[in-house]
Amino acid sequence: MKFKINTRFKSLFAGLLAVNLFFAAPALASVQDSTATAAPVEQTAVATDSAVVATDSTATATTTDTVAAAAPSNSVTPTATTTPEEVKVIDPQVYKNLTYYILFFLVICAVFAVIGKVHSIYTLTKRVNGTYNPLANNTIQAVLFLVFLVAFLGFVYYGYAVWGDWSWRPAVTEHGKDVDTMFIITTVIITVVLVLVHILLLGFAFLYRMRAKRKAYFYPHNDAIERLWTIVPAVVLTVLVLFGFFTWRKITNIPEELKKSALQVEVLGEQFQWTIRYPGTDGVIGKRNYKMTTPLNGYGIDFNDKSSWDDIKGDEIVIPVNRPVRFHILSKDIIHSFYIPDFRVQINAVPGMTNYFQFTPTVTTEEMRDKMNDPQYNYVMLCAKICGASHYNMQKNVRVVTEAEYSEWLSKQAKFFTEDVQKEFAELHGDDTKETRIAASIN
Repeated sequence: MKFKINTRFKSLFAGLLAVNLFFAAPALASVQDSTATAAPVEQTAVATDSAVVATDSTATATTTDTVAAAAPSNSVTPTATTTPEEVKVIDPQVYKNLTYYILFFLVICAVFAVIGKVHSIYTLTKRVNGTYNPLANNTIQAVLFLVFLVAFLGFVYYGYAVWGDWSWRPAVTEHGKDVDTMFIITTVIITVVLVLVHILLLGFAFLYRMRAKRKAYFYPHNDAIERLWTIVPAVVLTVLVLFGFFTWRKITNIPEELKKSALQVEVLGEQFQWTIRYPGTDGVIGKRNYKMTTPLNGYGIDFNDKSSWDDIKGDEIVIPVNRPVRFHILSKDIIHSFYIPDFRVQINAVPGMTNYFQFTPTVTTEEMRDKMNDPQYNYVMLCAKICGASHYNMQKNVRVVTEAEYSEWLSKQAKFFTEDVQKEFAELHGDDTKETRIAASIN
């Protein structure tokens, strides 16, 4: 048995050493190649120097003949230049680093092998002396459970104290306060359960570990305990579900008068961009029909609806502070997700239907930058659905500004109903649309 173990260990070590030599061979070969290349160069230089010395002795005698022979000729002999191709050679330091890490790995393996051998010898010695206790490892493992428990609770605390501050900021919308309250309550409950379960689980592994002359008690059934661990989690989960349901209803069930009075903004998601549409002076977003999509009208706006003539295309999302905003969320191709983390806003953009999300921002971008002491900070709208290879491009800058700044920004944005689109629309519908184009231009 000992011979087999030693043979396996030697075979493993030999195999790893062979791999090491395999990776180290290219480094030695590259050094040899560089040495072999340098030698002919030196020899060529010496030969050239000797040729130059021999030529100098006869240069005076042949100068006149050379000039005479060259005089009648007016041609210039072109000089051929060849550029050697660059050969990419891996830096030998790469192989040295690889060799170092392989040797380091071999040393680690050897250390563990030695520790294992020492432990085997220690166990055999205890067996020979008659003092071997097969249950001694239980105590070691139980103590390791306690060490893990302490480390686990320490990392839980560190996660909340450090990473919690990094990832958590108060919401900057009215409804976000309700979402934050729900989130905090849920987090407190699951944290208490997490800590208690781990204390009981790992603590019991230590207290009730198997020892000599100790017999386990078989506890087959207890109705009271089963009712406790069934009813309590069911009640807690029911309360959390109802809490979330009523919070969501409060956010989404908005009276009709508040829906109409809010600023209307339409967001269309597609692979891989967002298009933002604001209403014009009439305050109404025009209709959209995918059948009317053309190269010039990629949005598919129905310009038969006069409300669409003055619709404005936003290069970013700009909304006024302390004013309700109602977003119309659509998708052109597949499911996307309209997500603004700081606003606690997230809802899917589904093809063939329109979803809505209305909220009121309470903190401007400049105020947020002052709070975070970061002059470059911006709110951002993201896609929370992995929608393809360029999913990371699905984002838009979001700015919360004052009412005056919003009006100024809106006046500088372009319209969807451009002159080229007007010409296309006129060709499709006849000359009677000239008046329509004029009216659109005035708007």
